[in-house]
Amino acid sequence: MILSENLWKVMLKISWPAVLAMVLYGLNTVFDAIFVGQFVGEDALAGVSIAYPLSQVTLGFGSLIGVGAGSALSIALGSDDKNYQKKILGNVNYLSIVISVLYIIFAMLLSTPLVRVMGGTGDTLTIGRTYFQITVIGSLFWVYGLAGNMIVRAEGKMKSAAVMMGVGLVVNIIANYILIVILDMGVAGAAWGTNLGMLVYTIAGLVYFAKGKASFEGHPFKIRRDKHIIKDIFNMGIPSLIMTVMSLVQAVVVFNALSRYGTTYDLALYGAIYRIFTLLMTPIFGLMRALQPVIGINYGAKQNMRVIKSFKIFAVGSTLMMLPFWLIIMIIPQAPLGLMFPNRIFDTTSLNYFRTFMILLPILPIIFMAMTFYPAINRGKPAAVIGIVRQLIFYVPVMLILPRFYGIGWVYYGSVLIDVIITLWACMLLAKDFRVLRKDMRLAYET
Repeated sequence: MILSENLWKVMLKISWPAVLAMVLYGLNTVFDAIFVGQFVGEDALAGVSIAYPLSQVTLGFGSLIGVGAGSALSIALGSDDKNYQKKILGNVNYLSIVISVLYIIFAMLLSTPLVRVMGGTGDTLTIGRTYFQITVIGSLFWVYGLAGNMIVRAEGKMKSAAVMMGVGLVVNIIANYILIVILDMGVAGAAWGTNLGMLVYTIAGLVYFAKGKASFEGHPFKIRRDKHIIKDIFNMGIPSLIMTVMSLVQAVVVFNALSRYGTTYDLALYGAIYRIFTLLMTPIFGLMRALQPVIGINYGAKQNMRVIKSFKIFAVGSTLMMLPFWLIIMIIPQAPLGLMFPNRIFDTTSLNYFRTFMILLPILPIIFMAMTFYPAINRGKPAAVIGIVRQLIFYVPVMLILPRFYGIGWVYYGSVLIDVIITLWACMLLAKDFRVLRKDMRLAYET
């Protein structure tokens, strides 16, 4: 299907379960914020908002392994390299264990300084540290659960991946209700609930591979260390980790600006807006995951024109899919915000900040599809450069300077200006690489 069927049909067939899976993941983060905001309080929501980007580093490691191994697997499926395919899971297990152990040691030792760097002080520091430390305990489940799910998606089996995520979401919601509302565990309950959801992802992935449901030969409980495969995983997966790390850098400068020049409400508001933004981005993330096997398998089969066409179709499709929801929240932003801030009447300034942050959502698929496109053709460097430049070259100076002199509104206005520049740059890079792919295709025909 991926190699020969109409690409619009391919997108529709494999993307809806991928989108559903990512929406379920996005709902995980939103439900955490809703439970904390509704049943613990605004100060708790501010503390969790500060710690939340730190907890996402664990998912960055899972994404590093999952995107890298998934991209390598897709290319191996396209080229029918069965020997390579059967070695994938053992190396995923090895990397998941080693990276998780090292991360747990590092994060637990430095949890207080890390939350303080994010802008945590007083109660927000204490609350944020509690949330972060508990999520660190479950790191292996976060890393392997996400990596395993991404490998299932790399096969093109988006429905199976969505079912795993759906079960994890249900467990997370039930656990949040029991731990936060009934047992009154506060933010600790939110963190333990998320850990339980990730444990379910891990178990679901292991059961899937152990029962032989994968389209390749895999041994889910073997541990292998193949230098060539590990190198491939890092080459193709490192842009995803860089995206996460750079998002953390962005969060550090943003939350520090809000801590210095704003109030606890400003911290909580940005945290709530960012979670809603992430939820609206989940259709794009889902189509990113669906695009990866389509590009990887066609690239492995040397069908470059389908690679280019796939990118364009998925970029347009992701915008069309997200557009109705974007229009609704732009018209009534107080509705989603009210779920996290009970009994608060939002002023015009807060609603303008919300709309400003969301304004570029329809064109962002270009950036995020590019971050999938390059690793899927075994060229991770351009994606890594885009991620680094976006945060280090633009976000850091903008957030350090503009909010200080012109107010916290420039946390939102600056974000918009940065993404306009990065989108234009990504378009130029993609146009250049599409020309290279077309040239390679012509040369292949001539020879």
